[in-house]
Amino acid sequence: MDPWPFRHLVLRTPRLELRPDDDEGLAELVDVALDGIHPPDRMPFGVDWTDAPRDRLGINTVQHYWGVRASLTPDRWTLNFLVRLDGRVIGTQGLGAEEFPILREVTSGSWLGLRHQGRGIGTEMRAAVLLFAFDHLGAVSARSSAFDDNHASHAVSRKLGYRPDGTFTQVRRGEPARQTRLLLTPATFVRPDWALAVSGITPCLALLAGERPSD
Repeated sequence: MDPWPFRHLVLRTPRLELRPDDDEGLAELVDVALDGIHPPDRMPFGVDWTDAPRDRLGINTVQHYWGVRASLTPDRWTLNFLVRLDGRVIGTQGLGAEEFPILREVTSGSWLGLRHQGRGIGTEMRAAVLLFAFDHLGAVSARSSAFDDNHASHAVSRKLGYRPDGTFTQVRRGEPARQTRLLLTPATFVRPDWALAVSGITPCLALLAGERPSD
C-alpha cells in the first residue's frame, strides 16, 4: 500500500487543478505569499500569519503545511490543496474534518495570490472541494467563517449557497473583530454548471472517510 496515497489525488475544474500539497509545490506557494495576498491595511485571516517579517514568512509557511500534513489521521484531517492555473501554483484551498466517519461534516479555508483575485477563481476552487466532499466523501454539511469585513469571502459563500449560522468575536491585530459562521448542506449548495473530475480517490478513502477500498 502507498503510505501517502494523496500524492495521486487530483481535482480538476474547467480552469484549475487542485492537488494536496507537496514540497515542490510549497516552494511555489511561498513565492505567491511573498508576492502578496491582501493589502497591508487589512487582515482577512483568523491567525495573523502574513504579518510575519518577510525573512520569516517563507519558512513559517512551509513549516505550517508540513505540520498539518504530518498530523493527518482518520479522526482529524486537513488536506491543503495547491491550486494551479496553467500549471502554476496561485493559492491553496483547504478541506478539513474531525470525526468525519461519524459527523460527515467538513470545514474549508483558502487564500489566493492578490494578482489572481477578482476573476472568479476563489469561487471555482471552493466549489471544487465542496463537490469533492459532498459527492465523493459523502459529507452532509460544510462550514466556513469569515470576518464581517472580508467581503470577497462572503461573496463567494453567497454564490455557493452558504447561510449565516451565528457569530463570534476574536482578537485581530490586538482589536476585537466579529466573524460570521456559515453553513452549507447539499440541499442549499448552488452547484456550478461544470462537472468536477476526480482521480486517485480510492486509496485515500480509508484515511478520509473511514472506508476501506475494495481489493
